[in-house]
Amino acid sequence: MGHFELHLKDEELLLAIDGELPGARAEAVEEHLETCWDCRARKQSLEKTISNLVEARHAAFDSQVQTTAGVRALLKANLAQTAAEPVAKEKTPVAAFRAGRVRRTLVVVLAAAAAVTFIVGGIERIRIQNSEVYAEGPLEPRPALTPGAVRSVNTAQVCRVNIEESDPSVRAIPVSVREEVFREYGMSAAKPQYFEVDFLITPELGGSNDIKNLWPEPYRAPVWNAHVKDQLEDFLRDKVCKGEIDLSTAQHDIAADWILAYKKYFHTDRPL
Repeated sequence: MGHFELHLKDEELLLAIDGELPGARAEAVEEHLETCWDCRARKQSLEKTISNLVEARHAAFDSQVQTTAGVRALLKANLAQTAAEPVAKEKTPVAAFRAGRVRRTLVVVLAAAAAVTFIVGGIERIRIQNSEVYAEGPLEPRPALTPGAVRSVNTAQVCRVNIEESDPSVRAIPVSVREEVFREYGMSAAKPQYFEVDFLITPELGGSNDIKNLWPEPYRAPVWNAHVKDQLEDFLRDKVCKGEIDLSTAQHDIAADWILAYKKYFHTDRPL
């Protein structure tokens, strides 16, 4: 298929995530994903939803949160109904099996998305009572709380060798502000050593210490964590100072979705 003529279907993206595509088709899908931002973003969204479902399952909230009982019951009912429905005739038994598996997977993903949206507000404060359970924290800031904020500086100013020395107040975040960041994210009981109250747009790229540019970034997340974001920040500043990327573009990309920006600039789906 042409890279810009058609987009991959959700069913095919799910099969790719599960590693169920045959070799030739898997290679074609990966080639398409390398050039199609829309499909990569949709694949990432599906992966995040599945990850949230796994996280909710492993967190063992049954004894703490009763409000999820209805959601779980609805999910089980949907799965039972889907399993009871006759599978449409396909050309081969393998195709029929895959079609049935895709439909069941889609039901799980959609139900999980609804469940996560419904319970996140009430559950988050309970989750943080156990710091080991909540050791990872949010992989990305919430746009409503942390949209990003910048200072009135130009490229020459942000490319100074030691920005801390030129303006030591930039990185100074009062304890009261740090505490407010945790409160805004419903994480007052989280252990600070597991997190970095980080700048969404780093000061090296003109970011300010306004609370709208701060969020509790996890140190211990196994894949996307504070150390990985530091790599992206250093890379973007280097490119900006070399004149290869506009300062405004770097600020926008890291504020909009820093994980997606990492994948874009490092050309990889996993941290280097």
